[in-house]
Amino acid sequence: MVLSIGVLLLLLNGKTTCFITLNNYHVYWLDVFFINYTFIGDGLFAIMCIVVYYFYFKQKQQGVAMLISFIIIATIVQAAKNLFNSPRPKLFFSPGQYTHFIEGVSIANYASFPSGHTACAFAIATVMVLMANNKTTQLALLTAALLVGYSRIYLGQHFLLDVIVGSIIGTASGITGFYIAINMKPVKIFYQRKNTQEN
Repeated sequence: MVLSIGVLLLLLNGKTTCFITLNNYHVYWLDVFFINYTFIGDGLFAIMCIVVYYFYFKQKQQGVAMLISFIIIATIVQAAKNLFNSPRPKLFFSPGQYTHFIEGVSIANYASFPSGHTACAFAIATVMVLMANNKTTQLALLTAALLVGYSRIYLGQHFLLDVIVGSIIGTASGITGFYIAINMKPVKIFYQRKNTQEN
């Protein structure tokens, strides 16, 4: 639903108008929040999740699924960034056209498409959603990933198109990683034994 709305907004208003419209309201506390929150989409955070799930929580299936998903999105995103090398908002806009760039936030000039942070957040969230049975938890995870996507726009790092494509790559990678992991023989045997012990 949210993805459909985003695509519709993009088609009706275009890349530039969507960015300015979605990013026109800035207050100090939101600046601080999104500067810190966007880290959830960082590759280092994904690696931390993989390590914690695999070694600390002993959730080997989730850990393997996250690792596979992370490798997939890293490969696709980096290939796309090098292929398109599209300008980021700071370089894209003419001087004075957009003035809400946050002081102290380091912004690259190129490699805007797609959003790697968004892809990473959606990949990890998708794996967790597929592993979770509680709908409230699933909704919370997807909302968390969506906020990472918006943080990239709010911080002036990416356009809506970058975020939409990043979310699609992340979701597809998460699903792929999940199904590869549950069909890997060592993990599958472990998972079956665990279910047998729990029952």
